[in-house]
Formats: sequence, C-alpha cells, structure tokens
Amino acid sequence: MTRGRSNWTFKDVETFLRSNGFALHHVRGSHYFFRGMINGTLHMTHVQYHGSSAIHPKTLSSIMRQSGISENEWLK
Repeated sequence: MTRGRSNWTFKDVETFLRSNGFALHHVRGSHYFFRGMINGTLHMTHVQYHGSSAIHPKTLSSIMRQSGISENEWLK
C-alpha cells in the first residue's frame, strides 16, 4: 500500500530517515536536522516538529528532495 504525501508525521519521517542511514545532527528550536550519506554524497535535511500533526505535502516534498532518497523509496 502506498502512503502518499498527505499522511506523514514527524515520527514517520524520523523513522524513515533513520532506517535509511540518517542520524540526528542537531536541533535548533523545533527544527531537527538529520545527516546521512546517500550514494557517496553527504545530505542534510531538516524536519520541523509539530507533534502528531501531519506534515504538509509540499514540506514533505522539500524533505524528500533534500534527503537525496528517491521519491519511489519514500512512497512505497
């Protein structure tokens, strides 16, 4: 079952990033910065923490782009 872009929470994104080799780099306020190596390139992305609220689809698209992980991996 595909997830789509409209039902991801902070916890879902954090779990996905950690399972793909990302680690928490630092926190600044409500922004959590994750860093990881994808295809030999260092990528850093930040995820804004809003409790159990869903992340806006456009924000999730930005996180996907910053992470360097293919969209197919995110949405499967």
